[in-house]
Amino acid sequence: MNSKLHAVCDGQGRPLVMLLSEGQMSDYKGAALMFDALPRAKVLLGDKGYDADWFRQALIERGITPCIPSRANRKIPIPHDRDLYKARHKVENMFGKLKDWRRHPHTLRPLRSHLHVGNLHRSYNHLLD
Repeated sequence: MNSKLHAVCDGQGRPLVMLLSEGQMSDYKGAALMFDALPRAKVLLGDKGYDADWFRQALIERGITPCIPSRANRKIPIPHDRDLYKARHKVENMFGKLKDWRRHPHTLRPLRSHLHVGNLHRSYNHLLD
């Protein structure tokens, strides 16, 4: 059985919201589950898997500009800001770091995981104010 990790990150690529789903779930269904937890933002960068009309409309209604490239099978492609979309590499870097950490079993010990959570909480204090 496969799994898929959906993440919402800030402008620096730090995860704010994460969702673990079954591997067969489409990206936009994962977006529907995480939508209420989305933080305030001006723009949302997403890959082609998040290209759904309802998702784009819901973002616009919340005042968030979607920057999502159109899927290849869309009859009329929706333009997106290609220069802005390049910043999405920060999210991909975060996923790469997560994959690197799973290769080191000593980082998954319970004591260390508590330390990681504590450090994570301290680094996000500015977001909680």
